[in-house]
Amino acid sequence: MHVMLAYDNSRNSRIALDAVRDLLGPIRPRVTLISVVEAVGSATSDADELFSAQYEDQKSGTEAAARELSADGFETAVLIAEGDARKMILRAITERSPDLLVMARHSHKPDAGPFNFITKRLDALVEEFDHMTFGSTSAFLARRAPCPLLIIPTHAE
Repeated sequence: MHVMLAYDNSRNSRIALDAVRDLLGPIRPRVTLISVVEAVGSATSDADELFSAQYEDQKSGTEAAARELSADGFETAVLIAEGDARKMILRAITERSPDLLVMARHSHKPDAGPFNFITKRLDALVEEFDHMTFGSTSAFLARRAPCPLLIIPTHAE
């Protein structure tokens, strides 16, 4: 069995990682972790630095998650993509043909950090606009993915 896990090194994706380990551990599927880094949307050098930092954070976090799964006996692979998460995950599914896609449900609870209050407000604003325009990533993939989609709830602590 081949499972693709959408992973962005966030609190929610770590919940999904734990769910893969707990739910699918007995069968030890091959797991491809896909992490999509979305463009910041600006052409300034500050935006380039922000994108580079985000890219490195997601890449190192995804590779660390893959090592965790490997240590638990899973065969793993890492795929890092740049662009719109919906389209890049759909493309990866089409190209890699997993038997199952696993992803965390979005929540408005941001990761811990010193600027948590600002991050929460900005994330909520961007998420609301994005949802009104395109719909959520999971909803988009539920309508288009050629494989089953398991959405892990993230409200439990």
